[in-house]
Amino acid sequence: MYALVEFMGKQYKAEKGALLKVDKIDAEPGTALDIDTVLLVSSDTVTVGSPYVQGAKVKATVESHGKDEKIIVFKYKPKKDYRRKKGHRQQFSMIKIGEISA
Repeated sequence: MYALVEFMGKQYKAEKGALLKVDKIDAEPGTALDIDTVLLVSSDTVTVGSPYVQGAKVKATVESHGKDEKIIVFKYKPKKDYRRKKGHRQQFSMIKIGEISA
């Protein structure tokens, strides 16, 4: 059984016991989350919502927080002596999917 959920503006495939890497959440590790914006539920049959499946819910818990690898952002304009080099590390949260109820 799996479900497609919309969480913080992005869509994820949620299966029981799976770990999802999502944008940083302001919650302590161990906090329970209820995601009720379920787009699709697949068990024996497939249920598609319009836009969301009525009564479907995904329970998850926050496992940890972290930072991705550094991405280098380099801008330049040829022949104009313009160069800018910046680095960026996106913060993320790992959430563990507990139970899918439809």
